[in-house]
Amino acid sequence: SLDIWDPFEGFSAVASVPPSARETTAFATARIDWKETPEAHIFKADLPGLKKEEVKVEVEDGNVLQISRERSKEHEEKNDKWHRVERSCGKFMRRFRLPENAKVDQVKAN
Repeated sequence: SLDIWDPFEGFSAVASVPPSARETTAFATARIDWKETPEAHIFKADLPGLKKEEVKVEVEDGNVLQISRERSKEHEEKNDKWHRVERSCGKFMRRFRLPENAKVDQVKAN
């Protein structure tokens, strides 16, 4: 027998997932490249729609790089008429355990 792949399989289940869970998944699966050069470990993240002030980069527990974001809900005026809200708000994070040779005291972001 042949198995037929259904590209829409499971979409009805996604619709029943609360928006906060979908937002967490969206950031948790943000595309992040990590390369090591002789001088540094370099992380590049695709975080469209985020301002620099909304992204926090820090080292925790000695050698865990944490990239997090916090976005506040848009200010809503009484006369505003929203047609669609797809951008997420709240706090989410990604964490990476750095190798022993990482110089965590020299971490910087730009």
